[in-house]
Order: sequence, then structure tokens, then C-alpha cells
Amino acid sequence: MSETTAPTTVPTASTPTGVVAEPPAARGRRARIALRGLQVVLALFYVIASALPKLIAHASAVESFEELGWGSAGMYTIGLLELAGGVALLIPVLQSVAAMALSALMVGAFVVQVTVFDGQYAATPLILIVPLALIAWARRSHNADLLRLLRRA
Repeated sequence: MSETTAPTTVPTASTPTGVVAEPPAARGRRARIALRGLQVVLALFYVIASALPKLIAHASAVESFEELGWGSAGMYTIGLLELAGGVALLIPVLQSVAAMALSALMVGAFVVQVTVFDGQYAATPLILIVPLALIAWARRSHNADLLRLLRRA
């Protein structure tokens, strides 16, 4: 009869019983993958759910911008800004700047929601600012790369 032994872990002060400590490199890799996934989800949101209705002049977008008094020019401008920001979230050298620009756009959206639309959807821009701020901070090293590229041009 053969015996098989399962690997065991020895509990230490830093690891609870039965939990294997993960090397820092693996945690860092998972964090980078999670951040990249968040960027893709936000990019898809901005391009498909937010910019597209404005750029195709969907009735709901037209109605909102008419109520604002901004008309189609304002609607197309905001749509283009959201499209550019969503695409830029996927370009490594532009990620941090795109997240900051989209955050600024969301601050404006919050102000509009509160002042014009009585705060009906005011939480949405605030919720979006949180992951955008995380991306801007986590990808801040790309700002130096962008500055180097701009100085060369």
C-alpha cells in the first residue's frame, strides 16, 4: 500500500493556518492584470455606452442636450471627448492623462446632474471617478514617458 503525502504549510505569524504566502511578484502581476481589466471595462463603457449614443444622436442624448441648451454641437463635443478618452485608456503612454481627463469630464457631469437634472443620476459620475483616479495614480509613471515624447516632437 503506497502512501501519498500532500504538501503541508507551517503556520507562521504572518500567514494564517493552511494559507501559503504568495510571492510579491505574483501579487504585483495579478494587480497589473486587474488594473488592465478595469481599464478595458471603462474604455468599453465610455466608447459604447456613453459616447456612441451621443455620436449617433440617439433620442435620449438629443433630449438631454436640448434640455441643457447645448444642442447637437455640445452633444457631439462631449461624445468625441468620451470616445477619445475611452480609446486613450487603452494606449499605454496616454492611460494616466486619459483617466485624469475623463475624471474632469465626470466632475462636469456631476455638476450638470445636480444643477440641471436635480441630481437624478448624480451618483454615476462620482462612482466613475473612483476607478479613474485609481488608474491615473497607478499609471502615473507614463506621464514622464508622454512628456519625453512631446519634447522630442
